[in-house]
Amino acid sequence: MKTFGWIIFLMIMIAATPPTPAFAQDDDQALEIAKKLANPIASLISVPVQYNYDEFGGRNDDAAVSLLNIQPVIPFSLNDDWIVITRTIVPLVDQQDFPLEAMNESGLGDTVANQFFSPKAPTAGGLIWGAGPAWLLPTASDEALGGRKWGAGPTAVALKQTGPWTIGFLGNHIWSFEGDDDRNDVNATYMQHSYL
Repeated sequence: MKTFGWIIFLMIMIAATPPTPAFAQDDDQALEIAKKLANPIASLISVPVQYNYDEFGGRNDDAAVSLLNIQPVIPFSLNDDWIVITRTIVPLVDQQDFPLEAMNESGLGDTVANQFFSPKAPTAGGLIWGAGPAWLLPTASDEALGGRKWGAGPTAVALKQTGPWTIGFLGNHIWSFEGDDDRNDVNATYMQHSYL
């Protein structure tokens, strides 16, 4: 069922699409909202979604993985100067047409929860940054969809917004510390850059 990812993706996009106002917003206000949406640690609740589709194997016998990442971002004010932003990545996975039947599963994958502690105001040079812990939670609904390991490590984000442009970097590294002894340990780096 290769359409699983597309169906979920379309349902979320329809549900998450805000209603369009009947009047045009002020350009400055629209630019500020666009900047906040491009900033992964803005003081704005958002639910970005990311869809990936990968095929493996030969031309006539392709295995395929559909991955829909739901990524709610929720800020919490700590005081007048600091904020903590939670960014949780919840993957919905559909794996089909693998030669090993046990790999052909659909469901929830392992969750990664990030917490960024960040100053509320950018630095004097306009840099926006945040750092904190990242957690790997073994939430997979089937052993073929996750590693069955608990993990933790550091995460950080840095970006600069100039005019309509956002240039930045987000990354984490996670090591496993507990879980199924029959599964491989986790020692993984994630890096994402953005030029919007």
